[in-house]
Amino acid sequence: MELNVVGKNIIRVDAYSKVTGRALYPQDIYLEDMVYGKTLRSTKPHAKIKVDTTEAEKIEGVLKVFTYKDIPNENKHGVVLKDHEVFASEKVIRIGEPIAFIVGETQEACEEGYEKIIVDYEELDAVFDPVEAMKEDSPKVHGDSNIILYYKLRHGDIEEGKKKCKYIVENTYKSPMVEHAFLQPEAGLGYLEEDGTVVVAVATQYPHYDREEIAINLGLPEEKVKVINTNIGGAFGAREDISIQIHLALAAKVLKRPVKVIFSREESFLAHSKRHPMIMKYKTGADENGFLQYMEAEIVGDSGAHASWAINVLRKSGVHATGPYVIPNVKVDSYAVYTNNPFTGAMRGFGATQVSIAYEQQMDELAEKLGISPIEIRMKNIFRKGSMTATGQILTDSVPLDKCIEEVNRDFQFLEESEEGAI
Repeated sequence: MELNVVGKNIIRVDAYSKVTGRALYPQDIYLEDMVYGKTLRSTKPHAKIKVDTTEAEKIEGVLKVFTYKDIPNENKHGVVLKDHEVFASEKVIRIGEPIAFIVGETQEACEEGYEKIIVDYEELDAVFDPVEAMKEDSPKVHGDSNIILYYKLRHGDIEEGKKKCKYIVENTYKSPMVEHAFLQPEAGLGYLEEDGTVVVAVATQYPHYDREEIAINLGLPEEKVKVINTNIGGAFGAREDISIQIHLALAAKVLKRPVKVIFSREESFLAHSKRHPMIMKYKTGADENGFLQYMEAEIVGDSGAHASWAINVLRKSGVHATGPYVIPNVKVDSYAVYTNNPFTGAMRGFGATQVSIAYEQQMDELAEKLGISPIEIRMKNIFRKGSMTATGQILTDSVPLDKCIEEVNRDFQFLEESEEGAI
């Protein structure tokens, strides 16, 4: 088979426009009669709110201050669970929650109006530790429980596996919350076409989801909503959740003028999701010959104030908890949990990245106890063609992990360094 792309030096279709500065991003678009928008966000992680926009709307140049009262239909969105409000109505559940959207003739008018909005916060007990959040008496972010997902995986017989182990290592690993830090902060433009179709030009990863969410919240048929995906200055998962889309569509529809918004870097940090921090408790055992016999893992992922992709991410963490290793007896419990932290969502690896920190360090510690190299213990236990995963999947196609490890070891000389005590 002749490959046209794999192994070839291919120039991206958008490379020339981006390196020459000709690529058009939302902040580069200017339309006649255009006005500007700015979002007011919560400064408290958990509080009941009362919002007074009276003085802000008296500012010269301020056209309107939008709040939840202006949403004509639903006031909720979310990629899996609809647990975001377009604008907070009764309470805020994280710092950065949108409360109001000021639209003015100039950015200066928006800034002046922003300063005049009064938000009365009645602070509530908050929870920031996902393990604490799982307890029955913890403050609740949504509903009666903070547990969004419990994923359970059982394979083989754990007790029998333990009996076969000569060495067992037990550790708790913690991975941090991570910011995507893409180059282009969120920006967009909303406007109306002649037939009343609402258009939002935005850098997004999910234009079809955005269109659906805009239509639902504005009470419009989807054919009356158009989302134009501009050039994207990085995303890595953080542009999968709605940020400015509904605000722009609402303002353009009501004011019948083009509306532009550009986030600062600071607001971008507040507005979009992060990578899930995880607490991972692992027990891994091997027999005297270095073959893995059992593994137990408890994984708790902090979803922050909204679910976003937590159900999928923590399920994937559970599925990938064993890594690329054959383990005959496995017990995995993974949880996605609400807290009052910034919300978390999609990021490179989608839950498979965090658990590798745990299962690979477990392998290194077992190798040390066995008195063998980290390469040797991996070669004894890796998936090969015909292996069964902990979920029962038989790997029937190409599984060239052994060749990969051999190549990596050849170039990095891990075995030689290990013998010299460098590893």
